[in-house]
Amino acid sequence: MYNSERIPETSIDQNQTNGCRSDVNSDRAGQDKDSTDLIPARPSRKIVLHFDLNNTILVSDAVTRQGTVAALEYFLSTVTWGRMAKGKWEWLSEAPSLLQPCEGAVTYYSQFGRVASFTTIGPGRRFRKVLEEHLELLRWPSDLPADKELSVKGEDGKLYHWILPSFFQMLQDLASQGVEFSVLFRTFGTDLPRVLSAIQHAVEQGSHPLFPDLPALKLKVNMTAGRIKCSGKGATLIRGEEHVSTRDGERCVYQYLSSAEGLGGFQDNFDWWARNTYSILGGKPLWIDPFDPKVQHIFIDDNIRQNDEDTIIHPKVFLDPEGLQTRTASTSELYDLCLVQNDLLKAISEPGYFTRRIQICIENYEGNIQTG
Repeated sequence: MYNSERIPETSIDQNQTNGCRSDVNSDRAGQDKDSTDLIPARPSRKIVLHFDLNNTILVSDAVTRQGTVAALEYFLSTVTWGRMAKGKWEWLSEAPSLLQPCEGAVTYYSQFGRVASFTTIGPGRRFRKVLEEHLELLRWPSDLPADKELSVKGEDGKLYHWILPSFFQMLQDLASQGVEFSVLFRTFGTDLPRVLSAIQHAVEQGSHPLFPDLPALKLKVNMTAGRIKCSGKGATLIRGEEHVSTRDGERCVYQYLSSAEGLGGFQDNFDWWARNTYSILGGKPLWIDPFDPKVQHIFIDDNIRQNDEDTIIHPKVFLDPEGLQTRTASTSELYDLCLVQNDLLKAISEPGYFTRRIQICIENYEGNIQTG
């Protein structure tokens, strides 16, 4: 359904380490551009942005009780690669990367699971500098008082941003370019009500000291946290008095999500993902209509992977214009079209990161839209 001509997010460093690329995450082109220049002038479609929370716009995890430092250390263990050789772990990464540097490489996390103090006293000490650099970038401005909703004290006693500034920058960028958009937070975790509260104060009351003009965007936040329940019979979305189910047709769910305005969110069904062995079929459902000239859905999540046995989004693509039937699309088919694997390090270090990733999806989608 989709052709392969698409804009890549990263360029590849051809330096080799043990037969592998030493760093496939080194592209910083466009980083110094004004992020408002990154979105094409007024895209023709409304953009519905589905955002994960933990390790996407938050560097913490309430469920696992990880603070800022532990969450960032955990993320590093998921983007550093090696392999077992003669019973010993052999590193194939000199720098973190979302992409497998060569065949046979696995992330440290996939091989050994969660490791406390991965870069401090653990095997990831070679990446300690990366941790320290990004923690410094996450620091709440020292000349500003703590904010009970927008700042958080890390395990090291230092004050950090709770929600990444690049997320708020994206809101400003999209609005300044006249993009019609909405945001739906989609998380397995328990942070959603707190996130909605913090976002509401920032965008409606101007409480963020770095983004005091957000109220001028006239964005509204739906404070009712919804739930998405999945089973073998389909999916049900509930938010307050709103109730929509695939039993009424998947088209109904698509239209409901496409009509979303402002910012809101849903807690997805983690147990369903676990029951489906953390594969694509148990992932957070995303309905996509490639024939719709008016709406594009984009999902940004750090656990999106081009391995359908180990990924977190279940893309359900409509087969026909105005049709009712969908098919499960592979992650690779929709990568950088509707699915964005979040690079937490870039989301921390580059203010225009989310804006740029959305731009890439918009431009790729424009070249792949179906005509019926």
